[in-house]
Amino acid sequence: MEYSKEKKHASDGLLGQENRLDWLTPLCLLGLSILSILFIQSAQAYTGGDQWKMQVIWCVLGFGAYLLFSWIDYHLWMRYAHFLYVIAIFALLLVFGGPVLYGASRWIDFGIFKIQPSEIAKWTTMIMGASILARSKVGGMQDSLSGIAKVGLCFSLPMFLIFLQPDLGSTLVFPPIAFSLLYVARIPTRFFIATFVVFVVLIGVLGWDVFRYYQYKSENPRTSEATIAYEETSLVPLKDYQRKRILTFIAPEVEDPHGIGANWNRIQALIAVATGGITGKGLGNGMQAKLGYLPTAVAHNDFIFAVLAEESGLWGSLLAMLAYGLIIFGCLKVAAKSSDRFGAMIAVGVSVLLMTHLFVNVGMTIGITPITGLPLPFLSYGGSFLVTCFMMLGVVQSVYRYRKEFR
Repeated sequence: MEYSKEKKHASDGLLGQENRLDWLTPLCLLGLSILSILFIQSAQAYTGGDQWKMQVIWCVLGFGAYLLFSWIDYHLWMRYAHFLYVIAIFALLLVFGGPVLYGASRWIDFGIFKIQPSEIAKWTTMIMGASILARSKVGGMQDSLSGIAKVGLCFSLPMFLIFLQPDLGSTLVFPPIAFSLLYVARIPTRFFIATFVVFVVLIGVLGWDVFRYYQYKSENPRTSEATIAYEETSLVPLKDYQRKRILTFIAPEVEDPHGIGANWNRIQALIAVATGGITGKGLGNGMQAKLGYLPTAVAHNDFIFAVLAEESGLWGSLLAMLAYGLIIFGCLKVAAKSSDRFGAMIAVGVSVLLMTHLFVNVGMTIGITPITGLPLPFLSYGGSFLVTCFMMLGVVQSVYRYRKEFR
């Protein structure tokens, strides 16, 4: 379908009953924002931290972005996708001259605040990939391979730059988004089968590398020179701390048997979730964050779900999961009602991004995924990711608002 025709259909819809809004999603966002502010304040109460005040500002800005982007016709993003993508790549390059925090260069410092370009790059890359596929012909193998190659190149560049920061967690968010776009574009099934085979091979290579790393450290205990030497000889481009995280997840009794290193946060998060029980200990009464067992650097962002689970219990956790489920289901519903592939791909891509963050973050809290730095959408402290998530859901709302259902 031509872009001009699609835009005309969208405009026609505004004149009739198509001009409707999905009110359930913003209500869920409001609920999650309130929970975020409450539990960030609780997580920092024992140190007197006041980042919850900044979270209030980010939430207000987020809702402003949600309303703005829901009002703008989503077809505009397809027109300017290339421009936005270039800006995001340029921003990713700028971080290498910025501040180094926790051993990584991930932020651009503006003095009053910092932004993390990798979060914005997830959105702009998604838009670029959806734009490429929406304009491409798919169906035949030759046309499909061309679209796959273009999308692969589109996603590979920001992934490479983010990996160099290093930020392995954010890097791993891109492939699920890319595959979801290709799936909506109806790429032949043979491609996904071949990709699955490649994925299994890569997992095997990674597992063999981690096993060799364990053997190497066993033969050279307590020597930092040994880990540096291993990094120089290994063909797998991982940092020592990344291998430690994987080994801690697979065999914590080997890498960190006393739970005083990388395994500490995982153990304390599990204790927080387990001791929360059914109804929780009450807001502000959680002991893991209050007594500092969940370190101040992670309690209010990466492990905010542990604080929520301990203080609100199973019921509070299920309530948060219900809100996430309704938001993700809403995105998929919008994708089904979209009048074109571009809108459908945006809605599905956003739902996959949220699901990936949700699965990895909650998973590391309850011990089923390795510990990474992926934040929990709308609950973890932070401005770049929070505002970007609001913005993305605003665009999904725009797809719903400007849709024209097939009849």
